[in-house]
Amino acid sequence: MQMVTQTDDGELVDMILEAVQDAPNPQFVREGWSDLCGEWQFAYDDADEGLRDGWFERDHVLPGRITVPYPPESRRSGVADTGFHRVLWYRREVDVVAPPTNGRVLLRFGAVDYRATVWVNGRFVGAHEGGQTPFAIDITHALASSNARQVITVRVEDDPHDVEQPRGKQDWQESPHVIWYHRTSGIWQPVWLERVPGVWLTSVRWAFDPARWSLRLDAELSDAAPAGATLAAEIELADQPVTHATFAIRGRQVHGAIDLAPGRTIMDPASILWSPSQPNLLGIRLTLSAPGHQPDVVLTYYGLRHIEVTPRRIRINGTPVFLRLVLQQGYWPESQLAAPSAEALRKEAEVIRALGFDGARIHQKVEDPRFLYWADRLGLLLWGEMANAFVYSERAIQRHAGEWREAVKRDRNHPSIIAWVPFNESWGVNEVGLSKAQQHAVRAAYHMTHQLDGTRPVVGNDGWEHVESDLFTIHDYTWAPETLQQRYGSGADLAALVESFFPGSRRLVTDGFRYCDKPVLVTEFGGVSYAPASGEKWFGYGTVRTPGEYLEMYRQLTAVLNHSDLICGYCYTQLTDTEQETNGLLTADRAPKADIAELRRITRGEVS
Repeated sequence: MQMVTQTDDGELVDMILEAVQDAPNPQFVREGWSDLCGEWQFAYDDADEGLRDGWFERDHVLPGRITVPYPPESRRSGVADTGFHRVLWYRREVDVVAPPTNGRVLLRFGAVDYRATVWVNGRFVGAHEGGQTPFAIDITHALASSNARQVITVRVEDDPHDVEQPRGKQDWQESPHVIWYHRTSGIWQPVWLERVPGVWLTSVRWAFDPARWSLRLDAELSDAAPAGATLAAEIELADQPVTHATFAIRGRQVHGAIDLAPGRTIMDPASILWSPSQPNLLGIRLTLSAPGHQPDVVLTYYGLRHIEVTPRRIRINGTPVFLRLVLQQGYWPESQLAAPSAEALRKEAEVIRALGFDGARIHQKVEDPRFLYWADRLGLLLWGEMANAFVYSERAIQRHAGEWREAVKRDRNHPSIIAWVPFNESWGVNEVGLSKAQQHAVRAAYHMTHQLDGTRPVVGNDGWEHVESDLFTIHDYTWAPETLQQRYGSGADLAALVESFFPGSRRLVTDGFRYCDKPVLVTEFGGVSYAPASGEKWFGYGTVRTPGEYLEMYRQLTAVLNHSDLICGYCYTQLTDTEQETNGLLTADRAPKADIAELRRITRGEVS
């Protein structure tokens, strides 16, 4: 990766955005990271004998091969085995020269499903639990000092029958059924190495204060800063330098506010704010420095925008928005939850925009950061959602809370994410309508999310059985347009709807939830499927038999919600076919089922 330097004509932001777009996590990039994707040695350990027999030892060779970061269940991995395998092993030899004095080498994983244990040259270096979130391990102490190749070994445990594990829509049966699909085990997001100095930046949090026109910075270091350490932030927008700030550091944390008023005085405020129509991004270079120490330089970006929730509307930068979202599973037939390529993620974001949607509700998955990057660049509005477990227990909630915390911390700087959803349709809190303990679990997730972020609305349990939420969301797969009109059209009675409508045989609200002062959104509807061929496995909420019928049903259902004065947005099910779910606007291979321009006109309410 090329070194980014400030230029006289103010091109820092463009260079940063170009430099980070191919990185595994575009919001936190260091120069010279090393990609470890590609061929690894691989083996299943169905008898669970690898630990006993020392498969982690440096000289132990695994017999199989796999292409990382694709799960072994997928075709892209080269394994394509969808059977039950609880334990998986990976091994790769890499050329890594031990760093100079005080230098460190970090091994990073985008996501490993579900529990990973890592050795380097036969030495244990770290472990992580949670299949949707990233982790980093300092492997410096385990590197061989000679010129010998370094050996990385990873043991992954992913019990396909563990329903207390946050699984999302991964099936517990061997073959996909109803709305669940093939499992994604093992390494399924990129793996890479980074070189850092002895003390380095581990995380950065930004928060825009529109009242003071300032940017709050909260950064954390790996250890106590050396004497005289400073953190410098260079911030630029397009061809205009915005500001430069330097903070003295004591201890392991940096807190401060960066005054953006000088930037506001030289440009129209609308030209610096991030919005769907103008997704302006600030390019930021952070430099951690100390006398006598190597600096740590991180490239990142941020979008200035403010979200408000009023009793009837969601506002971005003070402007009310009507959200037209599509449900996105983030699943590909050849690679499953892993994207087949970085380019595929860009095209996914582009086709959402081309279909006329303002954004997507990411469903039962913590999405790849590279997709979030393109959403930031293109101005898509996203809802971030946690993959849920299938049952309620203390263990399941503990796992959910730990992983959700990591997900929010990873993604809270993305301007494209405008809402959080820790639970969906009471998954993992199946008796939340009656159980006080489960209601407290939802409230705890709601409040924890606000504690971690606080700049976006949180929907504690999306779709029904609301316990604590900033928005009132409803899942309604009614196929009768006249019924939708009665529920959400002009003159609709929200109180009557709450008393009479039981989606999935569930109440819309639990006792004590106030819905009258919340914006209302229908966050799942539609599900139009072509009638399948004889003997074909499929799932949809209703079928049509011709392309004309398909467009007409999409038009009728969408028109009601596009012209509703009760709701302030909707989410159509869904973007693509997924395994036996044939209710996508696109096929599983991303081919549109109808003319994209016509679909766009219907989505935007231009065809009534």
